[in-house]
Amino acid sequence: MKKLLFSLCLLFIASTAVAQIEAPQPSPKAKSMQTVGLTEVTLEYSRPAMRDREIFGNLVPFGKLWRTGANQNSMITFSDDVKFAGTNVEAGTYAVYTKPGKKEWTVMLYNDTSNWGNPAKWDDSKVVATATVETNKLKNPVESWTMAINELTMDGAHLQMMWDETMVAVPFTVPTASKTQASIDKVMAGPSANDYYSAATFYLDANKDLEKAHMWISKAVEARPDAFWMHRRKSLIEAKMGNTTAAIATAKQSLELAQKAGNMDYVKLNKDSLKELGVKM
Repeated sequence: MKKLLFSLCLLFIASTAVAQIEAPQPSPKAKSMQTVGLTEVTLEYSRPAMRDREIFGNLVPFGKLWRTGANQNSMITFSDDVKFAGTNVEAGTYAVYTKPGKKEWTVMLYNDTSNWGNPAKWDDSKVVATATVETNKLKNPVESWTMAINELTMDGAHLQMMWDETMVAVPFTVPTASKTQASIDKVMAGPSANDYYSAATFYLDANKDLEKAHMWISKAVEARPDAFWMHRRKSLIEAKMGNTTAAIATAKQSLELAQKAGNMDYVKLNKDSLKELGVKM
């Protein structure tokens, strides 16, 4: 009995040793996503509070590099290439660093997001865009550090940053017009070879209208005559339709194309199909 109680005590001590207390963080994390035109923009940052402290020029010194929030560096992600204050920026995720000033801020996008706070060693070559923007005084103080995508238009928005009585905004533009035009051109041009291939594959697998599936796969291979995988799909459809002669001819085409491409998986698949269709290999 004593041994059992002793074991239970050890188990209790071990379990309490690894337990972790959950408590609210002084600078909680925030994440927001905003669609601007056809581009997704995501913000990830931590939100320190004023707590009766003097912020800019004191807690956050003027003219010094700032992590733009708390804890890990704040980050912004663009799903498309954009123009950040007129500078071309590729799609991706960037750290947002700033140098606050009384009348203006310098805002920088940095392509290294692995830092906890400021980088141990700043590297100018990692700065992909720099903007200098004027400060604006807010009528009502903002208690917690806030980043937001506002002033939305079809072609752009502002990255706004607010704390205490200060707000700064950096304009950026997104490629709405070019993306929309590309979408229009694609739809007006009709289905692509891949669209026909996908539709034919679904009809084959779902045992639907094989005549229609054959029409679609024929359009696919017409557009992509070198696509051995499309020819194989066509041969499978023809075999299922009972057209053995066509299935053999198409499988041989797929085999030849796969051999030229060096794709041995499709070489084997076609050889196996040809054997099943009665062709001696």
